[in-house]
Amino acid sequence: MRSCTSGEEASSVGEGTGAGQAVSEDRPKGALTGIKVVEVAAVGPAPFGAMVMADMGASVIRVDRPDRIQEHPYLARGRRSIAVNLKDPRGTKVLLDLLDDADVLIEGYRPGVAEKLGFGPDTCLQRYPKLVYARMTGWGQTGPYSPLAGHDINYIALAGVLGALGGENCPPFPPLNLVGDFGGGGMLLAFGVLCALVERSRSGQGQVVDAAMVDGTGLLMTSIYEMLARGEWIPRRGVNMLDGGAYFYGVYETSDGGYIAVGAIEPKFHARFLEALGLPAQECPSQWDRSGWTDMRARIAEVIGRHSRKEWEHRLERVDACVVPVLSLDEVPNHPHVRARNGFVDQGGQMVPSPAPRMSRTPPCVTRRAPCPGEHTDEILAELGYGSSEIEQLRAWGTVA
Repeated sequence: MRSCTSGEEASSVGEGTGAGQAVSEDRPKGALTGIKVVEVAAVGPAPFGAMVMADMGASVIRVDRPDRIQEHPYLARGRRSIAVNLKDPRGTKVLLDLLDDADVLIEGYRPGVAEKLGFGPDTCLQRYPKLVYARMTGWGQTGPYSPLAGHDINYIALAGVLGALGGENCPPFPPLNLVGDFGGGGMLLAFGVLCALVERSRSGQGQVVDAAMVDGTGLLMTSIYEMLARGEWIPRRGVNMLDGGAYFYGVYETSDGGYIAVGAIEPKFHARFLEALGLPAQECPSQWDRSGWTDMRARIAEVIGRHSRKEWEHRLERVDACVVPVLSLDEVPNHPHVRARNGFVDQGGQMVPSPAPRMSRTPPCVTRRAPCPGEHTDEILAELGYGSSEIEQLRAWGTVA
């Protein structure tokens, strides 16, 4: 992990040839410029939601604990940080002062914790009726599981995702923590906040956004439930088109221990794929004949296993059959397509994924590196109208750091 240093960075995303591009001071402002977000420090999905809003131009202030260390510098990019003890009523007052001109508050505590600390939604919305109060949890604010702890694997299990992942006759296999934490969690948190801001522009009123990973993960499964309802999805792992059951949608090992990913679903791509492998279509069973899938997978695995990944890349890159190499994490930033789209930016000497999606007039941008916890405490308090003697007194009390 890199150490925290002073200074700021600015990297934008656009079409070009470099992996990270410097930005001039007259660059276009992001789409969320003018939106102020106060983020109560948490882990995982809430910081990710705040990060994508910061990438789009929102001004994000993260409220850290005084004893916090920098744990996730990549997810914390684009913010300023103030360290406040929210268990101290004087710290709660500082937080409420921060909301005076804020548009959004994000908190990721279990249900009821913010209320106990004195900044629950009823308190905040009574004081600031236009505030969008965003709550990020795993189980949601209601329901029998709402007070329980959990992690990504638990939420995706209850939403039906985990049970659908893995090979036939094998245990379910967790897909990193991308589905619950970041897809069903942080991304939908940000979407909910933006929806509330759009609605506020019409009504003039704020509201509470109850973002739960179990809800968001279930939403991501909509198309699978549709196929299930149509009888096109068998409720078993590893026997369906998209879960590794189909030979034309899966991963194959090459002779050098690498892998290629095949997604030749449509008939024309399927035909091109078989032709590139030297397998005459007339000698193969129908693509949608499930009884032939196992045999075809074995035949294709044998052919692909004769050559290296690089050889298959060279042979298939112009075939347009939905076949690409399976890249390791350290290969991704240097892949020609990723480089052509500036898919990574330099953040403190480390290459990190660029903001997305791309915008034509208001491009997203990494405006500053991740702050050390409490790095901007004095600066932010001064902006709130606290005098130097008041700040020193808050420090002496341990209210801020």
